Amino acid sequence: MRSYRDVDVRGKRVLVREDLNVPLQDGAVADDTRIRAALPTLGDLSRRGARVIVMSHLGRPGGRVDPALSLRPVAARLSDLLGRPVGFAEDCVGDPAKRAVAELRDGDLLLLENVRFHPGDEANDASFAAQLAELGDLYMNDAFAASHRGHASVVGVADHLPAYAGELMLAELEALHRALDEPGRPLVAIVGGAKVSTKAGVLRNLLPKVDSLLIGGAMANTFLKAEGREVGTSLVEDEALDEARAVASMGGTRLALPVDAVCARKPEAGQETRIFRVEAVEPGWMMLDIGPETQKRFSERVRAAGTVVWNGPVGVSEIADFSAGTRALGEAIAGSNAYSLLGGGDTAAAVEQLGLAGRFSHVSTGGGATLEYLEGRDLPGVAVLDRRGALK
Repeated sequence: MRSYRDVDVRGKRVLVREDLNVPLQDGAVADDTRIRAALPTLGDLSRRGARVIVMSHLGRPGGRVDPALSLRPVAARLSDLLGRPVGFAEDCVGDPAKRAVAELRDGDLLLLENVRFHPGDEANDASFAAQLAELGDLYMNDAFAASHRGHASVVGVADHLPAYAGELMLAELEALHRALDEPGRPLVAIVGGAKVSTKAGVLRNLLPKVDSLLIGGAMANTFLKAEGREVGTSLVEDEALDEARAVASMGGTRLALPVDAVCARKPEAGQETRIFRVEAVEPGWMMLDIGPETQKRFSERVRAAGTVVWNGPVGVSEIADFSAGTRALGEAIAGSNAYSLLGGGDTAAAVEQLGLAGRFSHVSTGGGATLEYLEGRDLPGVAVLDRRGALK
C-alpha cells in the first residue's frame, strides 16, 4: 500500500482526518484511547516538517455549534501526549481556520474545531468539502473509525487534494486483511453481543471464510430459542428467530452455540447464580454468561487456531459475576499462537476492564467501521483512497 510515508511532506500543509471522537467529562478528556491511536501519524508528520492540520468530529451536534462538544479539550490532551504545542482554530472553515493555518510553521500542529458544527460535513456538501480542502496541499485519511461515513471531511476533500492513507488506517486495513483474506488456519471467529439483527451481516459474511464460528452473548439466546430450547427469561430477539435459523442452517457444524450458561434472575451484581444446561434453563432465570463446559469447548478451539477474530463479549462482562466466559476466551486467545484481531468497542472495553489489554495481535479502534468491514461492505473513506491511487 502506498501511504503518507511515501510523500515528501516538508513545508506542505497536510490536512489529516482523524477520529478524535472521545468522551468528555467536566470539560476534559475522559478516555484518550483514540487520541493515542492518532499519535504515530501526527507525530511522524510533525517530525518530517509538515504543517499538520487535523480535523475531526465529536459527538452529534446536528450541524449546529454546541460548546459542550468543542474539540478544544482534545487539543490540550493531544498537546500533552505529543509533548509539544497543538494550536486550536475556533472553526474548521472560514477566516478563523485560514488565519490559524497561515500562522503555521514547518512541524507545527493545529486542530480545527468540530467539523460537525456544520451541516455540510454529514451531507458531504461539495462547497463545504472545497472549503476544508482549501486549507491543505495534501489530504491524509487516518480515521478508519469514521471511514464508513461518506462525509465531506472523510471523502469529499479527496475530490480536491491528493489523498493518502495514514499510519492507523494502514494498520487497521492490514490487520483485517491478514485475519480475513490470508488467515492462518484454522480461522476461528467469536461473535457476541446482544442482537442477531445487528450482527447478521457479520455472521453471513464470516461463515464462508471460517473453520469455526463461536456464538456467545445474548444473541446466543436467540439461536437457542430458534432451536426450540427453553431459555427462561433470557433476552431474546423474537423478530430475529427466522434469521437465526437461516444462519444456523448456513453454518452447519462450523457454528457452535453454548451448551451451558451462568444464570441469574436479574443482570445485576450480587445476584444468586446457577449453572444450567441450555436445554434445561428453569423459568425465571436468565442466561448471562457462557458456562464452564462452554468455556472449555470454545477455549479448546481457540488454542488450536491459527487466526482468531473476536467481535463482542460472550456475557454481560461489565458485571464481574458474568465476566468469566469473556475472561476465559481472552486468556485462551492471549495464550495461543494465533494471530488475533479484536474488533468493536465493547470487546476492547471488556479486555481492558479484565486486565487483558496488550496481549493481542491487533485491537481495532474502528467500531462501526470494523463491523461494516466484517460484514463485507465497502467503506467510502477507504474506497475514495483507492480511487485516488493511495492504496495499491
